[in-house]
Amino acid sequence: MIKAYAAFEPGEKLQPFEYDPGPLGAEDVEIAVEHCGICHSDLSMLNNEWGITQYPFVPGHEIIGVIVDSGESVRQLKPGQRVGLGWHSGYCMTCTTCMSGDHNLCTHAELTIVGRHGGFADKVRANVASVVALPDAIDARSAGPLFCAGITVFNPLLQYDTRPTARVAVIGIGGLGHIALQFLKAWGCHVTAFTSSESKRTEALELGAHATLNSQQSVELESATGQFDLILSTVNVKLDWNSYLATLRPKGRLHFVGATLEPLDIGVFPLILRQCSISGSPVGSPASMRTMLDFVAQHNIKPVIETYRFDQVNEALARLASGDAHYRVVLSH
Repeated sequence: MIKAYAAFEPGEKLQPFEYDPGPLGAEDVEIAVEHCGICHSDLSMLNNEWGITQYPFVPGHEIIGVIVDSGESVRQLKPGQRVGLGWHSGYCMTCTTCMSGDHNLCTHAELTIVGRHGGFADKVRANVASVVALPDAIDARSAGPLFCAGITVFNPLLQYDTRPTARVAVIGIGGLGHIALQFLKAWGCHVTAFTSSESKRTEALELGAHATLNSQQSVELESATGQFDLILSTVNVKLDWNSYLATLRPKGRLHFVGATLEPLDIGVFPLILRQCSISGSPVGSPASMRTMLDFVAQHNIKPVIETYRFDQVNEALARLASGDAHYRVVLSH
């Protein structure tokens, strides 16, 4: 039996829950969970905001743990190895995107907390293809957020061949943005942080930004006209996107990794006249995750976390929901 924490109704507090996972699949591994980050997607699923949650619901998709059992066909990972598991827990392995290495775009991918139980538990299972070994040089306690927030902001650097000399801006210095600043600084970019919080200006500079701009001051936005090759938006709120587009250089890109739910109000002529692009991306493939982890180890990059025990799960969720978390919340056994 696997011991977990689950909600039985939308928005309900989590409570102890046990379930029988059944026989271990031939290509699956069972992971003893050591740490599990909490993501806003966990809150959205808990509250059934996307209409796809099945109850009882066990959140958790930023998982760090040790393999304790493996299926008969598993060769690449062994019991005793410390690994990470993120948003995806399996892929079809036959579609064009999987065969091209873009597993994260597989339309038949299994999602760790959709239709299955996640990592707010003592153990979790997943297909071995979605599980990535954690290098010894990386701090296991803070590594969980790398498997969702981290890969989400790292993936665009790979997908769009971001140059080390690029001028890049980040909108939103929170759970995703604070990791993006560290990645971009280590990548060699000139990094600007858009933030409306004076208290975050100093922290943004400490995390790797070379400059900050107050996004609520139109004068500061106008001063950045035509400056950036890439803007990463990590927020989930509606902004004046045309003002941000004006800060792009010709052939610049406004890229969304934060799930803005309202439609984008975008003027087309600035895109045409300066050949700019608007794009978005999800988490990355297992291969991209391995590249990210190598990069993290080489540059000693760490998410900034607050930790709670697993039996404090409801307190931890409330902390995240408050918007005051600094910057990621992690549960530890």
